[in-house]
Parts: sequence; structure tokens; C-alpha cells
Amino acid sequence: MRSRLHPRIAAVVAATALLAAACGNGLEGDTDDADGADADGGEAVEAGGESLDGAEITVGSKDFDEQLVLGNISVALLEDAGVDVTNEVNLGGTDAARAALESGDIDHYWEYTGTAWISFFGETDPIPDRVEQYEAVRDREAADSGLYWLEPTPFNNTYGIALSQEADQDLGGIDTISELGELIESDPDAATLCVESEFSARDDGLPGMEEHYGFEFPSDNVTVLDTGVIYGATDDRDPCNFGEVFTTDGRIAALDLKVLEDDEAFFPLYNVSPVFTEEVYAAYGAALEELYAPVAAALDDDTMAALNARVSADGERPEAVAVDWLTEEGFIG
Repeated sequence: MRSRLHPRIAAVVAATALLAAACGNGLEGDTDDADGADADGGEAVEAGGESLDGAEITVGSKDFDEQLVLGNISVALLEDAGVDVTNEVNLGGTDAARAALESGDIDHYWEYTGTAWISFFGETDPIPDRVEQYEAVRDREAADSGLYWLEPTPFNNTYGIALSQEADQDLGGIDTISELGELIESDPDAATLCVESEFSARDDGLPGMEEHYGFEFPSDNVTVLDTGVIYGATDDRDPCNFGEVFTTDGRIAALDLKVLEDDEAFFPLYNVSPVFTEEVYAAYGAALEELYAPVAAALDDDTMAALNARVSADGERPEAVAVDWLTEEGFIG
């Protein structure tokens, strides 16, 4: 619903930006509704049956291109359904968006199952089945946090390590993350890596990857850059031969980057779901589920990568990309 503490959003973002904290349905088979009791006995509310026409909902998002597209999909979709939307898209990183949702300063944003499992819950072992992973997150969030995860997208925006075609050729062909570890041993000067700040500190990021694969980059070989800068820096090989990427980012294809195989399956699944506060779900949950389910189901890997490319590679505005896609698919208009 419309934020009653709207002026506090900027303060929430500023306070949480200093914290260290990524990242995507149609589910295969039926899943239980999120309105039952979870394994810990917590009772989740049932989806409310009120009409969305005239509802007041505040929409937020994180600050990278995919999240800007998803946030604007929500804005356009909800407005088309008659909702009075307050647009708070582009709040900042994971911590800022999560804090705004938990405090009630926003009512909704899209979040990733792997982020919840590892970063919010502190789990160390991801669930390899995407349906089971989603259900585990959905049930715990409803019972413990009063947050409601609708059905996720098919696309999985997990982390990856990429390099340019030129670097791959010069380095003799690097196909897997395990082979990157071998390069660190045999030619450490060539094993340079660009990462963004969250990845450098997250358990499901660089520290966890190094521990899982049993190697460690020399500290001087790791450069922290803004997320959007990493792709060009990796393509230019300045200052790094390898870069951390989001696997549905359109710049991977645009720059013809090669993503290394996660051959030991370290990175969790990051399917993304629309997440709502209990207050909104208890009032409008049934209508929201009906509204969002076909939209989420249409966002597969290729579709999301293409939408991202229109923003990151082609320079289109996220709100225009969101409205165009929703209109072309018949979801609004």
C-alpha cells in the first residue's frame, strides 16, 4: 500500500548502503499455496480477495538493469490493473531494497531465491532443484518474515565468471572455474578478476567460490568496480582478464564474452519472484497471483537477457522496455 513513511526511504537506503550483501518460472509441477503453516509451525495468512482497482501499492527495486526492468514491469502492470502506484524503483543494492520492504516503506519488489537462501537465511547448502528451492524460501519467508513470494520466473540469473574471446585464446582456452584455479597456480599474473562490491563479500560470491573450489586469487589481482563497468573492463582486458557477471545480462552476448562453466555447481539458483508485504497480500493476494503468474512464466532466460540487452547494450530506458514488452505480449493495453 502507499508508504506511510515515504520520506524515510532515502534514510533507509543511505543507512543500508554501507552494509555488505545478487541475484532469476513457470514451475514444473504444482506447488502448494503459501497460505498454510510451514515446518516451524508459523501461520501464513491467506491470499486476500479484494480487487486491485483503487489499491495503493508502493513498488521498489534494486539498482541494476535487470531489476530496473522488473520494477518497471510491476509499475506498468499494476497501473494497468487500476492500482495507484508509488514508484520507488532504483532504491540501491540488496540491503537497501530488503530493508525498505521489511520496514514497510515499500510494499513490493522482485527478489532472487538464492539471495534469500544464502544472504537472508544464512544457509550454506543451496537446494539444487529450483521448485524445492523456491518452496523452501516461500514458506520460510511467509512464516518468519511476513513476506509473500509469488510464483517465480523460469530464468535463473546466477553469478558467472566470464572472459573475452581474445583473452580465452591468449590463455590457451579456459572453459571451467576449476581451470581458472589451475591458471592461478600456473600463471597468477594472468588471473586478474573484476568484481562488484557485493560479490566480493558474499558467501555465495567470491569468498565462497574460492573456498568451494580450493583456490584463492592474489589480493592484488582483484579489482572492485561498479557492476555496469565490469563487462567493458573484461572485454577490454583492462584491468582484468576475468569478470564477475550476471548470467542473464545482455552485455554478455553483445560483447561476445565467454562464461566459464560452474563445473562443481557452486553458485545457487537465482530464480526471481514478485515479493509482497503481508498487509498487501492479505488484502489483494488472489488478484496479485492471477495478475503476475503469466508474466513471470513468460520471463525465461532468453527473454530476460533480451530485455536486459535493450537497456545495457542498446541504451533504452527500462520503463520503455518494460511497457513495450508487456504490451507486445498482451499483458497490458
